[in-house]
Amino acid sequence: MAKLPHVTWLKAFESAARHSSFAAAAEELGLTPAAISQQIRNLETHLGAQLFTRLPRGVVLSDIGLAYAQTVRKSFDEMAQATSGLFGKNSKRVVRVRASISCAALVIAPRLAEFKAAHPDIAVRLTTSVWADRFDDEGLDVDIRYGMGDWQEGNTVHLGHESAIPVCRPDYAAQFGKDLSIQALARGKVVQIIGSESDWQKLSDLHGLDLRPDPAWLQADSSLLALQAVAAGQGVTMVLESFARQYLEQGILLVPAPYQLAKRRSHYLLRNRGAEQREEVTLFCNWVQALYHGITAGPG
Repeated sequence: MAKLPHVTWLKAFESAARHSSFAAAAEELGLTPAAISQQIRNLETHLGAQLFTRLPRGVVLSDIGLAYAQTVRKSFDEMAQATSGLFGKNSKRVVRVRASISCAALVIAPRLAEFKAAHPDIAVRLTTSVWADRFDDEGLDVDIRYGMGDWQEGNTVHLGHESAIPVCRPDYAAQFGKDLSIQALARGKVVQIIGSESDWQKLSDLHGLDLRPDPAWLQADSSLLALQAVAAGQGVTMVLESFARQYLEQGILLVPAPYQLAKRRSHYLLRNRGAEQREEVTLFCNWVQALYHGITAGPG
């Protein structure tokens, strides 16, 4: 690979090619015409080619000079665009966020347009996990986790207490007719969420319901999958109200029996060390806290 020419030679060449004049290039770059002429001679010597034809009045590009000028100009334009895009006043600030797949898909993503409208200069990079218990990616700024809040890292904020509720499609509930009850639902097609299989028993113990759901029909490893299954008419599931909310608001699902189970675990927002002082991270975290406050304080 040939050694690249000095950038000052290339800048002099690009300006002279654009103006078809060494004098105009000298004025643009704050140099003398003699200095521009010398830099271009150095470039021609380096390349072993004549880039300009010198005329009594001015210069014109040679054929190879014309081809080279187009490439050099494009390179300078791309560098200018990259510099402006990454470091200019209008460059985007990025917040890198991770959440469980259910939280990301059912709570955060549907409302991100609101954050974008309020902060158009901030870009959110949202990724998902199944169970995350540490900042294993140094590039992360914010982690939204579900658990007991006992992680020994970052700045942890509790997003509010949550409850699980039974949900199913209206037409599935209608199949039970006058016999619709929480007991009848538990004897039907129950979609179990892995990690929350005991919720039905806890609900039964709390309210004295004698529920005995069949755990063998379908088990899903996320609330999102369970909700999609019951939204397709495949039974009933117990799920966090925050996850079911959009399905309920859209009339896709309903709460067939007026019971709820307060959960010991809940969602927490963690800021990675090093990201705490950045304004864009603070703005996003404040937005998430307000979002969850509206969810957990809303009607149950």
